[in-house]
Amino acid sequence: MPAGSTVVPSPVLQAHDVHKSYGRHHVLRGADLTVTTGQLVAVVGENGAGKSTLLRILAGTLPVDRGEVSLSGTLGYCPQEPVLNAALTVEQHLRYFAAAHRLPDLHRGHELVRLLGYERYAQTAAGELSGGTRQKLNLTLALLHDPDVLLLDEPYQGFDWETYLRFWTLVDDLRTRGKAVVIITHLVFEQDRFDLLADLADGRVTPRTTVEEDHHVGA
Repeated sequence: MPAGSTVVPSPVLQAHDVHKSYGRHHVLRGADLTVTTGQLVAVVGENGAGKSTLLRILAGTLPVDRGEVSLSGTLGYCPQEPVLNAALTVEQHLRYFAAAHRLPDLHRGHELVRLLGYERYAQTAAGELSGGTRQKLNLTLALLHDPDVLLLDEPYQGFDWETYLRFWTLVDDLRTRGKAVVIITHLVFEQDRFDLLADLADGRVTPRTTVEEDHHVGA
């Protein structure tokens, strides 16, 4: 590599000119988003702006009316409402999802359970867990196969302060290892944590102007 050259991160997830309507209600009107390796992205929008619709399209669970979505690598998707079997324990969920991903063992699953601090509920049925603990399990299952891209819909909703901090420790580890994380939220705290902040409004995704750009414009 020539001296002084800069390595440009590779895009791992791209959405281009994405349109989605429900009947006459146009939710997305040409949304664009590019996410690169090791990038932490927040897409912020009001309730009803189409955040979950966008995330489902990115995850491949909802077809577009028009536009393209491309993914390079493996995907993990954590919807806002946990998709769990109320009769199965935490440990049983880990085993079933590990089998679905053809994982050789449960090492990563048990590591995530420890990191998120809910080991004592390993033999508890999902239907008996609190909302916050169900969300921890939801996140664990999305991360079980160590995906290259992680999509999160309001991930820390219901977390207490300790779990909130544990969540960010986990996200920092993912970024260090080159994983891309996209968080959909109606309210973003600690904006400095993110590499990219974008607003979803009027069916389009618009990156926010950074502080550095503000200073340059005002110079």
